[in-house]
Amino acid sequence: MAPGALARILVGRRAASPLLARPFSAKARAPRRAPEPEPLSESEDDFAGGGQLAPTEGISKPLADVLKELGKRVPESLIKTRVEDNGFALKYIPWHIANKILNVHAPEWSGEVRNIVYSSDGKSVSVVYRVTLHGTDAEIYREATGTASVAEDTGFGDPVQKAEGMAFRRACARLGLGLHLYHEDLS
Repeated sequence: MAPGALARILVGRRAASPLLARPFSAKARAPRRAPEPEPLSESEDDFAGGGQLAPTEGISKPLADVLKELGKRVPESLIKTRVEDNGFALKYIPWHIANKILNVHAPEWSGEVRNIVYSSDGKSVSVVYRVTLHGTDAEIYREATGTASVAEDTGFGDPVQKAEGMAFRRACARLGLGLHLYHEDLS
């Protein structure tokens, strides 16, 4: 059947509209304009994008440059502190800040939950998360685990969300993002 014949049959011998006259594959290839990214707030540091817009498409730099940017020290203004039950103060980067930093410095990154496992006694859940960075010359991935208690859930979010956030942050650290925080804990 000729491209447009179906449209003429469906429309009933009237002249087909330009959209119906094109074959479906031509519609799929028609260029679509991507929405403009929203500018970042003024309070954010240059590390997380400053006043710059985050790239939204295309792999923009070699993997070595991406890793170099992620390996820089994260400003204190982006770091949170949580005090554990034993009184130990733990510094961390919230998952949404890590996500934003990846969006700025590695716009083609991807992440996925690889596995969710509940302990045999049902008291905890562990999540394995993979972060993949794509550069112009190569790609690299790192996986990490996070574990959360099911029984003693006193904060926001369910245990799987907490374990996923922990695993995501750890995978990012294995790529260099916020790695300095783990070294500070040792001193």
